[in-house]
Amino acid sequence: MLAGDPYHASDPEIAADQQAAAEWMQRFNQTSSMAERDTLLRKRLGSFGAGSTIRPPFHCDYGSNIHLGAGVFLNFNCVILDVVAVRIGDGTQIGPGVQILTADHPRDPAERASGMEWGVPIKIGRNVWIGGGAILLPGVTVGDDAVIGAGSVVTWDVPAGATVAGNPARELQRGSSAEKQSS
Repeated sequence: MLAGDPYHASDPEIAADQQAAAEWMQRFNQTSSMAERDTLLRKRLGSFGAGSTIRPPFHCDYGSNIHLGAGVFLNFNCVILDVVAVRIGDGTQIGPGVQILTADHPRDPAERASGMEWGVPIKIGRNVWIGGGAILLPGVTVGDDAVIGAGSVVTWDVPAGATVAGNPARELQRGSSAEKQSS
């Protein structure tokens, strides 16, 4: 699974890891203590940079495949399906309700019915701003200093410094009216 190879989500070892993550999420999402939340994040996530914050509720598949740089902020109700690595660079800010999805499935209905799936890593650079409700699909890389508009669906890589918006997300022209409204 971690190599991006096809796997069955019902595999007993995978199911046990998901159960452990579900128990961890319940505890994380119910605590009001920031210190306890930080301790829980340091224990569960693959890496948790200094000064990073995740506001509950937060949902993930495993947690151990999530790597946050320093000063990363995830607002309420973010979902990270981390069947493979999700790397988020220093100073990135992620709005409420954002979904970061590494899990993928066969397009052919017969293959999909077999229960096979796989993951494709996602990498988000430094100082990225992702607006509320945005969705990042498997395999996307977002360059440093990029901006992703609220509600956007990111289906391909976003260049460093670009501002993208829409479904599917497209780069906004420099100086466009949409860009002026967001600044």
